[in-house]
Amino acid sequence: MGKVSERPYRPVSSHLAIAPPVSIVIPAMNEAENLPYVFRSLPDWIHEVVLVDGDSTDDTVRVARALRPDVKVVEQRGKGKGDALISGFAACTGDIIVMVDADGSADGQEIVSYVSALVSGADFAKGSRFANGGGTDDMTPIRKLGNRVLCAVVNAKFGARYTDLCYGYNAFWRHCLDEITLDCTGFEVETLMNIRVVKAGLRVQEIPSHEYDRIHGVSNLRAVRDGLRVLRVILRERRVPRSVRSVRAVRRRPAGLRFTIPAVPVVPVAPTMPRGEVL
Repeated sequence: MGKVSERPYRPVSSHLAIAPPVSIVIPAMNEAENLPYVFRSLPDWIHEVVLVDGDSTDDTVRVARALRPDVKVVEQRGKGKGDALISGFAACTGDIIVMVDADGSADGQEIVSYVSALVSGADFAKGSRFANGGGTDDMTPIRKLGNRVLCAVVNAKFGARYTDLCYGYNAFWRHCLDEITLDCTGFEVETLMNIRVVKAGLRVQEIPSHEYDRIHGVSNLRAVRDGLRVLRVILRERRVPRSVRSVRAVRRRPAGLRFTIPAVPVVPVAPTMPRGEVL
């Protein structure tokens, strides 16, 4: 038997403690005004924060380092969100990776639900705004319709059972990166990940999540342009056969990881700080 990890347990709540270190990846470009809220909402038991800077022209990097001196700042290669996430994933040292947007739309206290799903047996914890308990303040009717249609296409073509497709709040074991290849540059990266984890036979669990309005600034997402890019990814992936690894009978988990599972469900506590306010 291999040597058991000596990593200390990290108390997540009164019901749950974990040994696997958790890395948070935050792609950011000109998000200096939003970072105080984003960093403040993160739980204190995480292992590291990896900020991927997309050549910001404001004080994004300075603010990040002032808020969290131990933040790991990575210079993005390329220009799109896909490029940013690929750069961030490569810099992570944790066994669990969580993707969080820098616009303040994600509630960092939901991370405990994602981690709970992973240590309970899932490979990929996928956030959903349309699962029971989720919601969104930020989607226009046309974006909701487009997301619903594209989600239905992915479910029909790849045998998935997703309720949400184009959402960037996800978490996974780092070993999942060995099972999928990320080779797109823009906002379609989330769709590509969702398709390839299914094709690789990874165990996916949806996590109800609430998406809030961006606190400051304007999103770079463009519904029609990015919707067409997502559609192209779906059509391209339909022509690529499933990985032979999808038929594995036994999933591997990194050696030496230990965890305890709560006897009762963990219910995240809503943040007490008003959104957008920095103390």
